[in-house]
Amino acid sequence: MSSRIHSGATPDQIKTDLTPLIDFQEEGLSLPELESLVKTHLLPHLMKYNLPTFQSMFNTSLEEGAEYGARVALHYNQGVTNWQVSPGGVMLEELCCKALCSLFHLHPTAEATFMYSGTYANLQALYLALHWKAEQEGFDFTTHGLSGFDHPLHIVTSCDAHFSVIHAVRTLGLGEKSIISVPVDEQRRMDTAAVDSAIQAHSDDVFCVMATAGTTSTGSVDPLPPLLPLCENHDIWLHVDAAYGLAYSLVPEYHHLFSGIEKAHSVSWDPHKQMGVPIPSSVLFLQNNRNFSRMAVHSHYFNREGELNPGLKSPPSTRPFSALPLVISIRHQGLHALICRLRAPLRAIKSLYEQISTDSTLQVCHIPQLGILCFRSTPSHVPEEDLDDLQRSIYTILESEGTHSVSMTTLEQKVVLRIVAISPLITPESLTETIMHIKEIAIQYKR
Repeated sequence: MSSRIHSGATPDQIKTDLTPLIDFQEEGLSLPELESLVKTHLLPHLMKYNLPTFQSMFNTSLEEGAEYGARVALHYNQGVTNWQVSPGGVMLEELCCKALCSLFHLHPTAEATFMYSGTYANLQALYLALHWKAEQEGFDFTTHGLSGFDHPLHIVTSCDAHFSVIHAVRTLGLGEKSIISVPVDEQRRMDTAAVDSAIQAHSDDVFCVMATAGTTSTGSVDPLPPLLPLCENHDIWLHVDAAYGLAYSLVPEYHHLFSGIEKAHSVSWDPHKQMGVPIPSSVLFLQNNRNFSRMAVHSHYFNREGELNPGLKSPPSTRPFSALPLVISIRHQGLHALICRLRAPLRAIKSLYEQISTDSTLQVCHIPQLGILCFRSTPSHVPEEDLDDLQRSIYTILESEGTHSVSMTTLEQKVVLRIVAISPLITPESLTETIMHIKEIAIQYKR
């Protein structure tokens, strides 16, 4: 029997268990008392990312070097948005960003900044794309905002794009009608012919194409080479949401999937997804560092001219020292070990695909490009009209048991099960264990 990933308790049970922790009183508790309270009431309900049967989300336990870097960052509690609050922190972040641009073979003029999350990185990329569009039309977006445009504005992205694009258009005041969602091909990659058609149909109204390098549902990487000339010919900003996928471009046999990413105007990345560094750790890369100047807002009490000020590249005036754990982690492992770490779950998923693609009781939904595989349980005794309910039932049972963790999504209006391999601890054997358990559950299914 596998170790429990989480307690399996109901929301009401967890609420009851956690209530003593938020019972604020006049007198405080000693640290040993609090430690006992946390150990008893909270820890059982937290997810154990370090177990190889955690195969549902983009989370993993801390890598050893990253954990040390996180302890240092926590102890010194550095702000890193301007020189005055942390000369060492600011300089390390700047050097880290330049080193990352080099590591991923981005354009020589590329620069980066750390963000709170990939969602905020995507938001800022779209904001910069609006600046780009306004400049082409002869006005300053900083001054005039959306009122400077006398026509509709559109973003082209795929139907499998992350929901952060919806948050972005809402926040920027564009509205969801600004999104043109194009279909995907048989491998869940953006249909570039559909992108071309959307651009032609909406002429000058498209200001950004948002591609995805590692979609959330299936891990598919949109084909960038044909998108690049489309965007270049129409002066459209190309953003690549590589929050999940970018790290895998470091693995030699997967590098070709990311061909052309160095020519995109902007790229977002979440190191906290598979690098084993603390949450939050997200990065926004810009091909041309001068575009960061569009974000700059100076104050009277900091961000003085002539000093390093990472806070001029993004809105937060206070954010964590995320660069330190990442730097220490990479230096601790070395690039060879890091690449081996990244390769392991990709190979495990490939092995799983080869194992179940010929299983008559399972239906794979795509050929995995990275570390995600979606499939359906299709035992012979369950009719087609009941298969969606079967997937939901399997997911619910796994959740309640707490020993295996998979996720669930919808593809082509069908409910599918989704396995995500992020941790290097996930092996072909641990994936097989999950599949065998799913098959056992399916055998017992009755409508």
